[in-house]
Amino acid sequence: MQQHATAIPQKNATCLIVEDSQFDQQMMTRVVGRSQGKMQVQVAATLQSAREALVSGKISLILLDNNMPDGLGAEFAIELASNPKLSTIPVIMVSDWPTPFMWEKAASAGVLYVVNKSEFGVRYVEQAMRSGVRKRARVN
Repeated sequence: MQQHATAIPQKNATCLIVEDSQFDQQMMTRVVGRSQGKMQVQVAATLQSAREALVSGKISLILLDNNMPDGLGAEFAIELASNPKLSTIPVIMVSDWPTPFMWEKAASAGVLYVVNKSEFGVRYVEQAMRSGVRKRARVN
């Protein structure tokens, strides 16, 4: 009999959604709400507010858009990977138009998944929480 791993609910787990579109913030919040982990959600509409959220609290997962008002999510992922305190937080990039440049940057930062917003679903959240760690980053 084959056993399948299931997402383990994490007490006080928080997902940080870094997205400037209110529509997409709501979509991602709904997806996180349907996951087995039942995480709390915190939203940051800019990279700067994401930085502040990361300083002020324990974040278990980051959902990150690439095109933000104050920079690129892919660059922010590299910034996170270079910080020992933040480098282990799993990151999923959820973008309208994943480009080869973004894929390359995301891979070098150890991002778990790069997903088109129309394809983003619960399975990505649960797989990220099940693994519990980010891929090994290749930050120079």
